[in-house]
Amino acid sequence: MDLSKRKFKEDFKKMLTEVYSMDISESESTEQFFTLGNLLRSYSSKNWSRTNQQYIEKQKKQAYYFSMEFLLGRMLKSNLLNLGILDTVRNGLQDFGIDLEQLITIEPDPGLGNGGLGRLAACFIDSMATSEIPAHGNGIRFKYGLFKQKFVNGYQVELPENWLQNGNVWETRKMHAAVTVRFYGKVWLEQNAAGVLEPHYSDTQDVLAVPYDSAVIGYDNSTVNTLRLWSAEIPPKDDITDYWSYIHQRNQIESISEVLYPDDSNYEGRLLRLKQEYFFVSAGIQSILRHYKKMHLHMNHLAEKVAIHINDTHPALCVPELMRLLLDEEHMDWDHAWNVTVNVMSYTNHTIMSEALEKWPIDMIRSLLPRIDQIICEIDRRFTMKMSTLFESALVERTRIVEGGNVKMAHLAIIGSHSVNGVAQLHTTILKEKVLHDFFLIYPSKFNNKTNGIAQRRWLMLANEPLRDLIQRKIGNEWETTPTELNMLKAFRDDKDTLHELAQIKQLNKERFAEYIKQTMNLEINTDAIFDVQIKRLHAYKRQLLNLLHILSLYFKIKDDPQADIQPRVFIFGAKAAPSYTYAKQIIKLINSVADLINQDRELENKLKIVFVENYGVSLAEKIIPAADVSEQISLASKEASGTSNMKLMLNGAITLATLDGANVEIRDRVGDQNIMIFGLRENEVYQYYRDGSYHSRNYYERNPVLHRILDALIDGTIPGAEAEGHSIFDSLVQYGDEYFVLRDFDSYAAVQERIDHLYRDTLKWQRMALINIAGAGIFSSDYTVQQYASQIWDVSSKVHPL
Repeated sequence: MDLSKRKFKEDFKKMLTEVYSMDISESESTEQFFTLGNLLRSYSSKNWSRTNQQYIEKQKKQAYYFSMEFLLGRMLKSNLLNLGILDTVRNGLQDFGIDLEQLITIEPDPGLGNGGLGRLAACFIDSMATSEIPAHGNGIRFKYGLFKQKFVNGYQVELPENWLQNGNVWETRKMHAAVTVRFYGKVWLEQNAAGVLEPHYSDTQDVLAVPYDSAVIGYDNSTVNTLRLWSAEIPPKDDITDYWSYIHQRNQIESISEVLYPDDSNYEGRLLRLKQEYFFVSAGIQSILRHYKKMHLHMNHLAEKVAIHINDTHPALCVPELMRLLLDEEHMDWDHAWNVTVNVMSYTNHTIMSEALEKWPIDMIRSLLPRIDQIICEIDRRFTMKMSTLFESALVERTRIVEGGNVKMAHLAIIGSHSVNGVAQLHTTILKEKVLHDFFLIYPSKFNNKTNGIAQRRWLMLANEPLRDLIQRKIGNEWETTPTELNMLKAFRDDKDTLHELAQIKQLNKERFAEYIKQTMNLEINTDAIFDVQIKRLHAYKRQLLNLLHILSLYFKIKDDPQADIQPRVFIFGAKAAPSYTYAKQIIKLINSVADLINQDRELENKLKIVFVENYGVSLAEKIIPAADVSEQISLASKEASGTSNMKLMLNGAITLATLDGANVEIRDRVGDQNIMIFGLRENEVYQYYRDGSYHSRNYYERNPVLHRILDALIDGTIPGAEAEGHSIFDSLVQYGDEYFVLRDFDSYAAVQERIDHLYRDTLKWQRMALINIAGAGIFSSDYTVQQYASQIWDVSSKVHPL
């Protein structure tokens, strides 16, 4: 966008007057933020309208990315960057005495995601617009999002995160595009005059789905796609006879779009989650078909103009819902409708964890979604009948959708899609060879890999401007839209001036983060220490416990010998645990108790500190990642589908400490063994243990004196305030088999950590490793990932060709 500073200042003053009827001298940060947001919306509106119009006029095939989560982060700075006016606006505001960085903090982080899944979706929609791919996001406008995490006496407490309290400047309510979603009631089929079965409904609960659209602005181009989020509302009523009954019904309906991932430890919570999944699926597909009809094409051609992507199993009901609409509303016969549905749908699997492969009781679906139940059962019947002629009965039974009184959502998504992809090479291999092997035997051509990626614009150009400036001086700016150009940085791996400057940038970022921690946690941290970072969802398989056991080993080493030659460390954690995941919450409490023990011990002389930030999210990640020296990617091999924090951290020059899990394998291949720290069991070794049952964690406790002392500390009172949690975790590791092989991998992990301790002392060598990681990170751009989706799965056009 071509915008002078003078024109921006004129526009800003005019917008402030129009919206708030005040002068700049009278305004405060909140008015200034909303004024700037409204101004950016006006700047992008013409391109947004033009983009949508071109898609219709040229009858472009469009993709729709259905995701329960979109972890967007703050959008102000990102929109300024993508419009190409970041520096212009920053300088113009400075003339008014306004600090852009201060305005950025006014915007709340939308709580629309939990971790990597939601952030991946956010990176994808950014990259789709940047790559000029006609593709849009579809999700739920959660009023409270996930939850605001607070630590009270070390325990996680969940509070509502009302991110919409002051409104969302980026969204537009589209009441004219609202649709009705039906729940409950009775449904039956009757033949019409033409002899065709038609469904009839009674006693349904109707919910009004109202869309809120936000512009997704492409970087350095004129493409503006759409993120459509749905809000649940009670339909307008003119005949309210019982006011309190009406209020109760309204609250019930509005709860559908209130909280991301309600507590599913009870029936009511699971029912609400199922409601949420059908709500945004049905609303989204109804909206898509309405848009498709504007092209005046027959429904038989839907797959030529529409691609629907199922991001994880949450939107798997896309399959029966599209069938419902084609059968019941468009009067297609079953075979034609099924052919269209399969060719429209594609599915990404994000996990091999059995508990994350959703299953819903068939009785719950039958009660809540009676017509969808009929269609799912018919899909299952026809699949079983067809496959029984081709494969042995045992395999067919294992791949059925309806089994044991449950509907298996991953099975529904696989059977109802033309493409099934994993998100890293290792993950896809495990899906094909183990987790989904039966389906791979049936549908070998459906399976493919699309390694995840990240938007380098947010995670480097915005989060780490000093590093961005260094890279631009060294290799220009072509890497901003062709990220593999970062590879040119390798030419400077032996240039001492560049390496020293890289070290200075890292130090600056560490000092900024240290200042933030001092202000928010009243904790002083040593910026000359190694900043060792593990930021991700709290789950046992991600093994924050392994990290903590090593920290305790260092603590005891220093306590035994205060003169021990140990490089100072600051261990940084950021993680939320699901409200019903008791074990994960116990780990949080234990980490915080160890942090209290270590951070208050003056004898350690600043050699060791633990920082566990509250309410970890995108904006906190943008502070932590540029400051990181070490990237902890220590999940048990075979458990992490991909990981994306590994990519963000390497892009910012952190050295990856990792098992060969998920995308860590591909990072290793990219940077070489000498520039990554690999430890622990390999995937084949983990599965060998599963086969022969030969792992006995108690042996490691009894035979390893270092581990013995550490584990005893969990139960002997060494760690004040976590006695119950310590005993529970001790038992999980020693008595109950150590499900994720923490004790088995401890020695290997500790040895690599000691190697890091020595390597870090050689500044030039460490920065050379950091530079090679930055140079190798370009291949992990989400730009390339979505270009592969577009060309290989969705068959939609892009002005950029994939690698």
